[in-house]
Amino acid sequence: MKFAEFEVGMVIKHPLVPVTREEMLDFAQKYDPQSFHIDDKQAEEGHWGGLIASGWLTCGKAMRMAVDSALHDSESFGSPGLERLRWVLPVRAGDSIRLEATVISKRVSSSRSDLGIIRWNWDVFNQRDERVLELEATSMFELKVLQD
Repeated sequence: MKFAEFEVGMVIKHPLVPVTREEMLDFAQKYDPQSFHIDDKQAEEGHWGGLIASGWLTCGKAMRMAVDSALHDSESFGSPGLERLRWVLPVRAGDSIRLEATVISKRVSSSRSDLGIIRWNWDVFNQRDERVLELEATSMFELKVLQD
């Protein structure tokens, strides 16, 4: 989507994508090797009652869904960060997750007419329609400025 196509209040959806045990373990072993992400026995005996996906894997999958559903052909060039990030429920092997992203504001920068800015809430749900992740992101878009 191009910056011009985003509208406040619009909801951008991506369908369910699977979360596999293999990708959970691979990601956790590389980036988040805590016992509840990589060790079946310790995870089973721990707070979560079994292995759970790293929240960062969930964020990465959410980012992929946002790119696939909205950002892949846009003028997006980055983000200054997140206002809010919350892992609501654990994601487990065999779950599937989907994205609903709601545009909450859209503007052209007051100091740079070539910079478009959107803020949007990303809600990620599992196959039972339970929210597993919520965040508020800001995305920046390079706009072409018409010359006189």
